[in-house]
Amino acid sequence: MILLTFFASLITVVIVTPLVMKLAFKIGAVDKPNARKVHARIMPRLGGLGIFIGVAAGYFVSGLYEERMSTIIAGAFIIVGLGVLDDMYELSAKLKFLVQIGVALLIVRSGLLIDLVNIPFFGDHQLTPYVAYPLTVLWIVGITNAINLIDGLDGLSGGISSIALATIAVMASQDNLHVLIFTLAIIVLGSTTGFLFFNFHPAKIFMGDTGALFLGYCISVLSLLGLYKSVTMFSFLVPIIILGVPIFDTSFAIIRRLVNKKPISAPDKSHLHHRLLALGFSHRKTVLLIYGFGIFFSLCALLFSKITIWMSIILLFLVIFIAELVAEIIGLVHERYRPILSFYKRARNRQRSRQY
Repeated sequence: MILLTFFASLITVVIVTPLVMKLAFKIGAVDKPNARKVHARIMPRLGGLGIFIGVAAGYFVSGLYEERMSTIIAGAFIIVGLGVLDDMYELSAKLKFLVQIGVALLIVRSGLLIDLVNIPFFGDHQLTPYVAYPLTVLWIVGITNAINLIDGLDGLSGGISSIALATIAVMASQDNLHVLIFTLAIIVLGSTTGFLFFNFHPAKIFMGDTGALFLGYCISVLSLLGLYKSVTMFSFLVPIIILGVPIFDTSFAIIRRLVNKKPISAPDKSHLHHRLLALGFSHRKTVLLIYGFGIFFSLCALLFSKITIWMSIILLFLVIFIAELVAEIIGLVHERYRPILSFYKRARNRQRSRQY
């Protein structure tokens, strides 16, 4: 049944995406080249609508319509509607942000909250509504936008989302309590896989905000379902590590803009994929390198959920150290921002001077 669900989503996307491409040109949902973008021709950018239709097909084939998920489904429709309007009319960042907060509040009102946090050595802690509500809203809005921010190269956002969804599916499959999460992850994974046939370099269509916002919303809600159902399996840090690439890129984008005294919402050409392209990597190699980075984070997340507390702490610091090192090497904040590399260089110079 799971395989049937996966292929129902995948095949539906493969069938409807060419039709969505025609619709995008007809209604003006296109992406025009400019100084900040890497493509050189007008591209349809309504691909997320195909992903959404694929998810709907998988949803009905799987029989999940019998589950009580009306609030999650309503939120998905609002997010997709917002994405379609943005792909057509390029809505303001403030308006999109407000709608996303509204959807997050809708989810919170349904009772789906981050209300339990497992702190190493201190055990499980129940969060008060004053902490749980804003934390859950921040999680949904943050992940939704993080997926959107990495949507800068052909196949990048779709591929990274697929890696995250596959990881969530693997983790959910290990516990019979997570059948709903597993099935939903497989449904969305089928859709993103089908879309990559059209979106991997050279892309025929972009997913646009319709796709990026919808995938971000799906992943954030799937993570919440895991946190809500079983804090021991999906500890608070595991979904963060699974989403390592978008969180990594978004975090350093915020640091970069604060350091350069620019608004946090200001667009720039210094994201992870931009920096790798600037270092001379081809479009395809850049995407594959970031896929590799995503797989690294996913493997760490899988390992993190199975090892002891002390090993988890060591692994967490190792992941943070590697992420910081990568950011410094590629100049993600600034070309002169290299605290670890500078310290290593000074230490090496001192050692050499002692030898002489």
